[in-house]
Amino acid sequence: MASTGTRKRIVDATAECFRRQGYVGTGLKQIAAEADAAFGSLYHFFPGGKEELGAEVIRWSGRMYMQLFIDVAVEEPDVVAATRRFFTDAAKDVEASGYADACPIATVALEVSSTNEPLREACAAVFESWLTSATEYYASAAIERAEAHRLGLQMLSLLEGAFIFSRAMRTTEPVLVAGAAAAAAVEDAVHR
Repeated sequence: MASTGTRKRIVDATAECFRRQGYVGTGLKQIAAEADAAFGSLYHFFPGGKEELGAEVIRWSGRMYMQLFIDVAVEEPDVVAATRRFFTDAAKDVEASGYADACPIATVALEVSSTNEPLREACAAVFESWLTSATEYYASAAIERAEAHRLGLQMLSLLEGAFIFSRAMRTTEPVLVAGAAAAAAVEDAVHR
């Protein structure tokens, strides 16, 4: 069981570093120190090195962030209110982190999608899973499937773009404005 705990600490520490510094700015020695793990344990759990660890962290983070949306959707049955709340909660989280934390998948995707195919593929798979889930969620509200897909893509694009603006500008305004736009688009689709 200790090895499972060490592996989890490595993944958690890597995700935290990626959110704040990105893939390129995160070194293996830093990850080992942050995880309170022996340096050799990184290669024990991830024999493919930083790239394998990075792909695992992207997939793990993708599942974790999708769960945040699912939790909001379960607690808030109205799709318009749930969409608005997801952005409001995201704004609170990014502000609470001092604008240092946002989405590690977007951070890594921006950095390496042109230079590292395995990491690009991992990022694309996460984004696709989010889009599929968002499409299903909006379609379950009696929104036509093609429109549900468009809304999901719009919502995710607004969110990821807003995170970039919020981090650079040190304000939640971009996330809140994006959330209002996403909620308005969902409300429009619901009432058609």
